[in-house]
Amino acid sequence: MPDLDQTFAALSDSTRRAIVTRLMEGEMPLSNLAEPFEMSLTGVSKHVRVLNEAGLIEVEKRGRTRYCRLRAAPMRGAADWLNTYRKFWEGQFDSLALYLREEKD
Repeated sequence: MPDLDQTFAALSDSTRRAIVTRLMEGEMPLSNLAEPFEMSLTGVSKHVRVLNEAGLIEVEKRGRTRYCRLRAAPMRGAADWLNTYRKFWEGQFDSLALYLREEKD
């Protein structure tokens, strides 16, 4: 599952998750994307590069401006994998609820 590993590695950083969240609003120039972050444009660019290499965003250069847009498809694999564990935990909660009901009676 190298793609899944790369997706989780890219999303392991809070700044990169914030970048993904901002790109949910739509495509934007890198300079606009970087505005709310308290780091240099070069610092944000490094995070963008990690997300781009993981396939989570696309970067397109138009003239002198780099535009970034979200590619959410790779997150589908991560969501599917996590969904397996959601089912597991729901089963655990159901078992706990049953146990607590039996203890109460």
